[in-house]
Amino acid sequence: MSKFSKILSMSFLTAVCVFAVYSITTAQNNVLIVALFSSLKEKTLPSEWELKEWKGRADIEIVADDSGQDVLHLKSKETSTALYKKIDVDIKETPYINWKWKVTNIPTGADVRKKGFDDQAAQIYVIFPKFPSQINSRLVGYIWDTSAPVGSEVTNSKLSNIKYVVIRSGTNGLGKWFVEKQNVYEDYKRLFGEEPPMVGSVALMIDSDNTKSGAESFFGDIYLSRE
Repeated sequence: MSKFSKILSMSFLTAVCVFAVYSITTAQNNVLIVALFSSLKEKTLPSEWELKEWKGRADIEIVADDSGQDVLHLKSKETSTALYKKIDVDIKETPYINWKWKVTNIPTGADVRKKGFDDQAAQIYVIFPKFPSQINSRLVGYIWDTSAPVGSEVTNSKLSNIKYVVIRSGTNGLGKWFVEKQNVYEDYKRLFGEEPPMVGSVALMIDSDNTKSGAESFFGDIYLSRE
């Protein structure tokens, strides 16, 4: 089974579970917290995140960045691993996904557009389970690719229900933190040509197995917002 088929299997399972969503309210808008790595009491991965090792052993830990704030650190050496958090969200209510990331090493020769070279140092997926089969589930992935130009929208070479948006690419910006914001609701409608179902989970992934190389990235806090 490919790593993408496994992602879809996980998204199907999330559709039949009862999920917890952590939320806070600000004066300006409602915010749904996906990951609050910066406020962990201990340097351990929160229990609501599920680890999946598609190939090789995961190298994932909570570390302090240069400012002393806790972040998620992911490394890959010819491996493919992911973290999932189950949520139950109507993306129309909080359409924007917000996150902070830094990439320090990209997979050599990787290209999301080419079959057999689909590796990325940093990937964040919003997963939309659809019945009756896990094959019908939809994934919108925001990635830092090695070769595809920024702004590219790519359909997975094996599964048409996985769509990518290239947020950053190549070595430009390596070692720097970037704060990102994407309208998942509008992206889903444009990429799939339909109204989105409920969100079932969010996944973070790193892989360099296809290119037999290495990758390294960091993620800060992640949340959904109304605006």
